[in-house]
Amino acid sequence: MASLTMASFALRLPPSSSLAPRGSARLAPLNAAASSLKLGSARRISGFPSLQSRGVAAASPVARSPRPLTVVSAKGYKMKTHKASAKRFRVTGRGKIVRRRAGKQHLLGKKNTKRKLRLSKLHPVNRSDYDNVIGALPYLKVNRLAK
Repeated sequence: MASLTMASFALRLPPSSSLAPRGSARLAPLNAAASSLKLGSARRISGFPSLQSRGVAAASPVARSPRPLTVVSAKGYKMKTHKASAKRFRVTGRGKIVRRRAGKQHLLGKKNTKRKLRLSKLHPVNRSDYDNVIGALPYLKVNRLAK
């Protein structure tokens, strides 16, 4: 079982910042025995000044001055669900898209019981229309290989 480890590192604020005084802000570790931040690929982040002060060897033999840490968060476009299509289609347990049959909303007196029963059942969407339905409902969990 993987354990969560934390490392402390220095954050340098820009000199023009009016929010905090000049210098560095220091974050305290949650666990004093933790000396590195473990990544999923078993590589470690090294070269931080706080790791060097604890006696951990840096990645390069040349001592570097600490650089400011820049965290960039890039968000992609969030696709929107076509709400009218979401009310008309659903997915079965095997991943097929199903719909209702047309012709069961009005003028039911002239239709016999057998016809109304047939129109009540769900009908699978044709494979040629899958691209249109999936385009309108991007987060639908569809199995394209289901038969």
